[in-house]
Formats: sequence, structure tokens, C-alpha cells
Amino acid sequence: MGPKVAIFVHFDAQGSVGPHVLHYVRALRDTGLSVVFVTNAGKLRPDALAALQPLCAGIVVRRNIGYDFGAMREGLECLGLPRADTEMVILANDSIYGPLKPLTEMVQKIDFNVADFWGATESWQTRYHLQSFFLAAGRQTLTSKAWRQFWEDVRPVRSKVWVVNQYEVGLTQKMVRAGLRCAPIWPYCDLVKDVDAYALMDIPKDRPESKEPMITMRGIHAHRIRHSAATQKPLNPTSDLWRQLLRAGFPFIKRELLRDNPSQVADINDWRDVVRRNFGGVPDVIERDLQKAMRNRAP
Repeated sequence: MGPKVAIFVHFDAQGSVGPHVLHYVRALRDTGLSVVFVTNAGKLRPDALAALQPLCAGIVVRRNIGYDFGAMREGLECLGLPRADTEMVILANDSIYGPLKPLTEMVQKIDFNVADFWGATESWQTRYHLQSFFLAAGRQTLTSKAWRQFWEDVRPVRSKVWVVNQYEVGLTQKMVRAGLRCAPIWPYCDLVKDVDAYALMDIPKDRPESKEPMITMRGIHAHRIRHSAATQKPLNPTSDLWRQLLRAGFPFIKRELLRDNPSQVADINDWRDVVRRNFGGVPDVIERDLQKAMRNRAP
């Protein structure tokens, strides 16, 4: 167990670990992090365990009690983190596809001289918080009373909505109230400003491209982003601002967005083109998982 640790939370009802998950775990390991894999599946298939063992410093198998935050707490407790030499703990999960490029550049942007607690993205929905799919705590945070008290108070509740409101939002709020500096790698305001000006233009009806559905949908969503900004209505960066995130170098795309699109984001149809333009290609592990997971939708 080195001084920089990643606690990675996983769930699969069958105890499988998909190639896209192994890809992410391997990328974390390759940045020099000691990866602790915590599965909420209650079991791991023998082939999954064999694939994980060379990549991980520790593997914790538990039942899905308390969702991700229950798993994170158990990972911290099992490993006795922070230890005397712990410099950083990253909390990550399998809710995203990627990384679409090596994670070294992203991890290097985490500067604990600038902020004590980092997230990949920030959200203003409900209350201000760093989104919990990727969080990074430095020494100042890890040794604080607020950090210790937060995890001591995490309980195995059954309501996912309660977990999001009390734990995902509550963690950042507790750090803020304790005077710890919180920051995102990709700030919300920068993303909202980066909307394609062409998509906002009214296209004359006598132009053939005005009838192109993909352009129409892209324009609808661009208007939605700018209207939300004008009316101070917060958006979810990993769904509503997925295009802006990829253009800014964010090396992930939300799995739920491609698989289910629950919030009906209008302009997701050309995600492959956006990934290719910004990262050179679409990893095969994403395509394979979508083939297995998608129902009644085309990616």
C-alpha cells in the first residue's frame, strides 16, 4: 500500500467485472496509485478475481448495503486509511466509461496547494457539491475532524435518493463548512460557456441542413444549456454538458448517459464522433459493454 491510494467501488449482480472496469482499474494503477477494489456484489467470479489480483493492492467483497458510500467507508476502514504515510485518497466508481486517454494528466491537475478536496466535476443541483464518481482528498482533508466525522456517520440506508442528498451532497458541504478548500478539475462555469455558437444560430428554412434532425437536436440542447445559464438553473455536468466536458479533455463519459439517457439529453447521438475528434477513437471495451447492456435504444 503506497502513499497514494484509489478506492474503487464496483457492482455487478453476477459478480462479473467487465472489460471496461478492468480498463479503468488498470489506468488508475498505471498512474502509480495503489488500487483497493471494493465490490458491492457480495461475490466475485473466479475469473474476475484472477483478473483483478495483479492490478489491486486489496480486494474487498461486501453486500450492497449503503450503496457507494457504504463501500467507500468499508474500504477506508479495512485498510486503516489514512495511514501515517498516506498523501492522497481517490474515491472512484464504475459509473463511467474510460479513461479515453492515460490518467496521468488528470491526476497531475490535482494540486493540494490550491485546494484540499478535489472532484472531477462540480454540481449546483440540490446544493453545491463535487460529484462523487471521482473525488480526491489530500492530507489536510484526510486528517481533519470533519472527514473523520463524516465517515463515522455514514449508515447502511436503503434509499438511494437519501444517499445522494445526505452523502454525495453532504460530504462536500461538510468539508466546506470545516473551512477546507474544495475545487473541481473541470469548473461548471467554464463548461456552460463552451457552447457551439453555430448550434445557437437560427438556420434559415430554405437551407437543406435546417431539416437535418441531428443538427436540430444539437441546437435544441445548446439553447437549453444557455437558457439554464441565463435563468440560473443548474445542470448535471456529466449528462447535460457531456460534449463540453469531452472538448475540455475530460477523459470519461457517463455509462448511464449512453446506456439509458434517463434525463433525455437531446444531442447525444454523435457521441462517437466527439470522442474520435478529441481522443482519436472509441475504446472497444465501451462498444462491447453497450452491446451487452443496451435495451430498446441504439447507441
